[in-house]
Amino acid sequence: MMLNFFKKDDKSGNKNISIISLICLLIHAAKIDEKYTEKEKNIIKSTILKLGFEDGNINELLKKAEEKEKDANQILEFTQEAKNLDQNKKIILIEALWSIIFSDKDVDLYESNLMRRLSGLLYLDKKIVGDIKEKIKNQNNDILS
Repeated sequence: MMLNFFKKDDKSGNKNISIISLICLLIHAAKIDEKYTEKEKNIIKSTILKLGFEDGNINELLKKAEEKEKDANQILEFTQEAKNLDQNKKIILIEALWSIIFSDKDVDLYESNLMRRLSGLLYLDKKIVGDIKEKIKNQNNDILS
């Protein structure tokens, strides 16, 4: 069952599943360092559930999103749906993005740049994003200890 914020009427009356765009954004973050791992896929799957999408076909959604992301030229089409999320869901999304970035214990320049851009595109306060970054970083450090 999908929640209404994952459905959107287009001009032809068809329903578009905007969750695909959100998954594409997460996949883009996972692939930006040219390492797309199972750990990152699991973070994405978990995030789908946290955002309220409850369907037994998460793997199928992931496949569709991987294809769409592969063919995309820029992330703006993916951020459009993220802009429409409420503040709590944006925070879940940012937490997932930082979790993906920190999953390989290394934050590169491209990943940092992506998060700076996304903070602006999603109209999130830099302090909130910074606090989330530190929270996720500390959680990963605790796991390593």
